Amino acid sequence: MPAKHLEASVRYPPGERAGAAVIELRGEIDGFSQEALDAAYAEAESRDPDIILLNFSEVDYINSTGIALIVGLLAKARASRRRLLACGLSDHYVEIFNITRLSDFMSLFPDEESALTKSAGA
Repeated sequence: MPAKHLEASVRYPPGERAGAAVIELRGEIDGFSQEALDAAYAEAESRDPDIILLNFSEVDYINSTGIALIVGLLAKARASRRRLLACGLSDHYVEIFNITRLSDFMSLFPDEESALTKSAGA
């Protein structure tokens, strides 16, 4: 079965959530994903949002290299004093984020709506 290369697109929610950018991820996050992740993050960052939300709802697989790429995005966000959030992770990947302590540095939400609603007041 061929790998599903990562596709990443950026949206900017309107209204009271205008201070956020959402990166929608689709496919697999592995060593071949760096270019797509970096390009999407740069696009999201271009509007200077306070929050960047990674939506993992359509991610099928993340390997250890993919986790390292996510850590890299977290470092970029922290360096620019942005909050990086995650939503839509399967139970398995929530556990991986907890084990690797990524969840200590990025808040995890079950879905985009709860992430944007709860983080807006924080």
